[in-house]
Amino acid sequence: MFKADKFIDETVKSLKKDISGKALIAFSGGVDSTVCAALVNKAIGKDLIAVHVDTGYMRKNESSDVKKLMERMGLNYRFVDASEEFYNDLKGVVDPEKKRKIIGEKFIRVFEKVAKQEKIEYLVQGTIAPDWIESGDSLRDNIKSHHNVGGLPEKMDLKLVEPLRDLYKDEVRKVARELKIEISERQPFPGPGLAVRIIGEATPERTEIVREACFITEKEIEKAVEKGEMEMPWQYFAVLLPVKSVGVQGDRRAYGYVIGIRAVQSIDAMTCTYSKIPHEVLEKISIRITNSMKDKVNRVVYDITDKPPGTVEWE
Repeated sequence: MFKADKFIDETVKSLKKDISGKALIAFSGGVDSTVCAALVNKAIGKDLIAVHVDTGYMRKNESSDVKKLMERMGLNYRFVDASEEFYNDLKGVVDPEKKRKIIGEKFIRVFEKVAKQEKIEYLVQGTIAPDWIESGDSLRDNIKSHHNVGGLPEKMDLKLVEPLRDLYKDEVRKVARELKIEISERQPFPGPGLAVRIIGEATPERTEIVREACFITEKEIEKAVEKGEMEMPWQYFAVLLPVKSVGVQGDRRAYGYVIGIRAVQSIDAMTCTYSKIPHEVLEKISIRITNSMKDKVNRVVYDITDKPPGTVEWE
């Protein structure tokens, strides 16, 4: 049986031996990277520098919330706004594997710049077991390249440290609770961010659409959970589809994008079932999305696919 307290003690001891000098942690503000930061901070203190990169593909208000989290944790941190660079590198890219690999390499190049300025040798990542399992290797098929595994460039100037590599999400949450991390129950968010919730080219305009749709979806589901109308999903979000459909707004023809809503229940991210969201909640989400983006979105659909055969994210 997995014991979080034992894992913490052994990992901190190991990190003290493995890291001789300054380390940089890729800090997204998710459960995995936050747990990683807390463990490495226990091991090397101020020699750890947490780096949060705003890629332009973050959720609404996410980067400002992450900065506040790093401050509350007492981390030595740096904030990098690289949104323009990420948008430029993803111009014209529609293939999801190519997107993930471009984003993965771009992250490393940003981290290398900070590492050079700060004279850092080590890169800490919150990689967990499903990341490298789904990314594939010589023995496994590739399901999708996680940006922190399949997206890593062949050559990089930093030594990689991955304290959570053998853990599954439920085990990471146990460690988070043991460490009393405030976001221990936070839903997962993909490393490539909203770029993989836009099917097709992830332009700034399309990113704004899915950002608002995700925000509305999250808020309406969270309100319904608070009222006792439904169970909290393990993960829940919106996806912008690469098609437009004909609709009607007022008394005129409309031609707008389609938003897909995805909500699932899972334990370890390896399998999941779709959440049985009440129709009244789905209706509120649909009305709010189409009303707030009248000239852009005119149709909302709900994804009822389990994993397998689907994955949690659409890309």
